[in-house]
Amino acid sequence: MSDKQLNSDNIVLLKIHRNSSYELSQTIQNFNKMIIKEIEPTTKNINENIFDGDLSIIINELINLIFKGLNEGKDEEILKHHVLNYINNYKIISQEIYNWLSNNQNNSNSIYLLGYFIYYGIGTDSNKQKAFELYHKAAALENSVAQLVLIDAYILGKGVYKNYNLAFELSKKLADEECVCGINSLGYCYEEGIGTDINDQKAFELYQKAANLGDSNGIYNLAYCYYYGIGTDVNNQKAFQLHQKAANLGLHYAQYNLALKYENGDGVKKDIDKAIYWYKKSAEQENKVAQHKLKVLLKE
Repeated sequence: MSDKQLNSDNIVLLKIHRNSSYELSQTIQNFNKMIIKEIEPTTKNINENIFDGDLSIIINELINLIFKGLNEGKDEEILKHHVLNYINNYKIISQEIYNWLSNNQNNSNSIYLLGYFIYYGIGTDSNKQKAFELYHKAAALENSVAQLVLIDAYILGKGVYKNYNLAFELSKKLADEECVCGINSLGYCYEEGIGTDINDQKAFELYQKAANLGDSNGIYNLAYCYYYGIGTDVNNQKAFQLHQKAANLGLHYAQYNLALKYENGDGVKKDIDKAIYWYKKSAEQENKVAQHKLKVLLKE
């Protein structure tokens, strides 16, 4: 999300609020352990090859797949595609998982995942209102994935009415729990004045903390701060280094902006080949602007 438009003449670092970590941090590893403990196997068969105990593991892995995708800032359609591919690799009909989830609403992970299936119409008809009811229910049960989704929804007004106060409260709660995604999101709240007063210094400090924990979006947002002097002095060299690091970690918006830098020679020697390389990397992740830029450069 950004309040500035990207264009081919000027470098504009894209500001984001998504909770993120390309590598699984210790916080996320601990969260995964929580998921494993939460899902208990039962005895009912899902089909002749997959038993409930096996399906519980699959549910766990699907939750982790979604959580990791959210952390990486993946496009929602790409993430949905990964989920469907994962299901297909196990040769399970998505409706079977949906039915199992519907009949096993005894923990927050199953509640959230059922909401995910309903939101995207996986194994059932899409019903976004019902999906968000389940997200809220899971979030009330302290489900971190559901809480991350709701932060995004409350800020963007996606599926729910915008509610900056709740976005701030959830971000602060997760940050207080040392969830790296919440730390980054709380930084965005302070930078933009979402549910709180604007405080550039706090935003910078939170981005720095998230970046130090290996959070790719925290690294990217920290680069943004150095580039524009938000909560710190302008330092283009530091901004470029951090921006490069975020791009290397796979953030498509960082890859796009890095390509833009190389194309225009902003803070780095102009290099069209490197610009094409990074536009391609971003385009492969369905970044539409990068796809357009790549077509234009390849035609020249």
